Amino acid sequence: MEGHVRWTGGTGLDGVNAAGQTVTMDWSNGPSPMHLLLHSIGACSLVDVVGGLSRRSVEAVSVDLRAERRVEPPRSITALHMTYHVDGDVPEVLVRRLIEKSHSTYCSVSNSLREDIPITWDLVLNGS
Repeated sequence: MEGHVRWTGGTGLDGVNAAGQTVTMDWSNGPSPMHLLLHSIGACSLVDVVGGLSRRSVEAVSVDLRAERRVEPPRSITALHMTYHVDGDVPEVLVRRLIEKSHSTYCSVSNSLREDIPITWDLVLNGS
């Protein structure tokens, strides 16, 4: 994995990967690097959940993220709660197992956080 981040003036930054794809960030006006970290955790976990449901009838999958951060520098994440929303004809036990495995094994992003950062989650299946 390789990347390059360049300052674009003011509070702007561009992250460029080895393929030349760009992600634009702005530490004042957003999305900030911390927003991207938070969104990356959610996206990484959804990859695991959606992939595990690929043979099922799924209508929609999303995750809401709420992170707590230190007040003083470094303003790191101290706790994270994720609420997964899954709509479709899927067994709840399967969805819960996929979420657990995402956090324990597969999600590279959340598993790159410090081990003392609690990640909790809940599931809203078919709107209930």
